[in-house]
Amino acid sequence: MKQKATKYLQEYIGRMKANGITPTMEDLNREMGEFFRVQNNAPKAEFEGYSSLEMHRILHFPFDSDSPIRFNPLSSQEYTQIPILRQVKRLAEIIAQNGQIKLTATGSLPLKIVQELYPLGVPDEMIKTGISKLGKEVDCIPIHLARLLAEGSGITKKRKGVLSLTAAGTKNLADDHKLFDSTFKGFCRKFNWRYFDHYSDDEQSGTIGQLGFGFSLILLSKYGNEERSERSYADKYFKAFPMLLETVQPTYGTVRKYCFNCYCLRTFERFLYPFGLVEIKKGKRVLQEETYVLKTPLFDKLISLPPQREFE
Repeated sequence: MKQKATKYLQEYIGRMKANGITPTMEDLNREMGEFFRVQNNAPKAEFEGYSSLEMHRILHFPFDSDSPIRFNPLSSQEYTQIPILRQVKRLAEIIAQNGQIKLTATGSLPLKIVQELYPLGVPDEMIKTGISKLGKEVDCIPIHLARLLAEGSGITKKRKGVLSLTAAGTKNLADDHKLFDSTFKGFCRKFNWRYFDHYSDDEQSGTIGQLGFGFSLILLSKYGNEERSERSYADKYFKAFPMLLETVQPTYGTVRKYCFNCYCLRTFERFLYPFGLVEIKKGKRVLQEETYVLKTPLFDKLISLPPQREFE
């Protein structure tokens, strides 16, 4: 960008002098302002045709009215199709019915509640494969995530070993849209996506997936009608954000393989799948088979993209 700006300015000065005009500093500042305005609004292939200005909104203001992403309200029946929301809502209902939940000595949900919540969400991979059994809250990722989201989103609060509803949680319990809105935004903005994985927590790899999650939604919206390899999405993601690959120190394999696996785990298995937005067809790792993802009908009902101009 710096080289392009310098070249642009030199060409502008050359044209002006050829006409016998010496540009003033005000002229130069105005011309450079126009240069950057055009550059910031120009569609970019690595951003799937979105401009740098639009990408700024996607990164930092994905839920604002001028974001390229539109989040649409769902029907009451459609909200029941979201596994993580079913768990959060049921947890809130149990608290509302009993006034509070007394946590265990380790600060976890009682086993009875864990057993009630588990069937409402996506299966835990370790439990599904029989490697472990349903027991403590912290040993079951889907339930632990629901509990963390309920607290992080301001639906519940924990004090002195007791879990209770907040005033906002009590209000939102009666409104599926508000309950989903707080849960979804809580996951995207407040929850630390690296919490459940073993990828390094350095500045770069620690933000993989969560940084630019809105761009991942755009990719699924555009390409998710057909089964595609999860790595094809990772490839497009890192083309948009190549800086995330620059300083990562992988604990296994190449930087590319390490970061691709990290992105796929956080984006598909930990984010979109619990929210009912993708189906995942897992390949066998021992055979090095690809894993494929497909967006669900719920995805297009929740997320839409305004018409986009064409780009070369």
